[in-house]
Amino acid sequence: MRTFFQRWARLIGSQVRELLKINPSDRRWQMPVAAALATGLPLLIGACFDRLDYGLASSLGGLVFIYLPATPLSHRMVTLMGCAFGLSGCYTLGLLSHFFPWSMVPALVFMTAVVTMVCRFYRIGMPGSLFIIMAGAIGMYTPLDDPLEVPLWVGLVAMGALLAFLIGFLYSLYALRLEAPQPAQPAVASFDFVVFDSLLIGVFVGLSLAVAQLLQLEKPYWVPVSCLAVIQGASLRAVWNRQLQRVLGTGIGLLVAWGMFLLPLNKWAVPFLMMLLCFIVETAVVRHYAFAAIFITPMTILLAEAATLSSSSAAALIEARFYDTLLGCLVGLLGALCLHNPHFRRWLGEPLRRLIPPGFRSGAA
Repeated sequence: MRTFFQRWARLIGSQVRELLKINPSDRRWQMPVAAALATGLPLLIGACFDRLDYGLASSLGGLVFIYLPATPLSHRMVTLMGCAFGLSGCYTLGLLSHFFPWSMVPALVFMTAVVTMVCRFYRIGMPGSLFIIMAGAIGMYTPLDDPLEVPLWVGLVAMGALLAFLIGFLYSLYALRLEAPQPAQPAVASFDFVVFDSLLIGVFVGLSLAVAQLLQLEKPYWVPVSCLAVIQGASLRAVWNRQLQRVLGTGIGLLVAWGMFLLPLNKWAVPFLMMLLCFIVETAVVRHYAFAAIFITPMTILLAEAATLSSSSAAALIEARFYDTLLGCLVGLLGALCLHNPHFRRWLGEPLRRLIPPGFRSGAA
């Protein structure tokens, strides 16, 4: 019995140390400032024209800046262009599926699997496919009445991504004068890492949305986002740590969001609040994920809900997002158990491997 309690004490102590661990970072302060401008300037432009909803859509495209790698200039720009295309494409598919509710889950599975494959093949660093898929999930629940509105909203997101590209180019010119670029990582052709894992991640992210729909949750875009954030861990322990940090960070972040929405937020306050949140997130995320999640939550709620949110509806929204997070994390943990189980991988991987054309099997080892 004493051994049992000692084992649990060590396990809890290890988990507490993991939660309190602060990672070192060599990220320059100018990078979070540039990221804040990429997400905040579209909102300022929208506020000037009294169309905060347009600014929020472009701000979603501005998240592309976060994918800027520390590689040579040519590789940086190609990466940003590819991520901008992926984010705009997923947002488009999400908007289209809004008019055909039965297609939401298949569309999300397809988006997640393909984008995760591309991110893994080309070694796109964190956040990986997360924000690209988040754009698609938000698009699914964007309240449009006419399919002819789709080009307008896609164009707004694309313009935000273009602005992020220009800011990334100017920031890169400055940063590369101060430090040498890191070498670009070669592409990976592993079947298990690129294909099998991505398909399984896509299935469980789609499953999380299907469960949310069965439970009749209102606008559950945060469920698949939470699932994807958790399931992307490199190991089962990493997944568990990420889930715990996300639940704790999101819980505190929802309290921050609730207090934030009690303030008299006008069209000018939202852009500066978004820039502040983005700056904190990009400064903290490489040091402590749970602390960054505290501010990721209100930032994401602002992106998706600020145009229609009122102080009277804030409490209901905060409660809904908390349940969305719990559900997404639970499905993500279930997916991780399958993803990191060698028997399950062998049982399902072999039939999938047989589907590869013979001419491609040498690169799919």
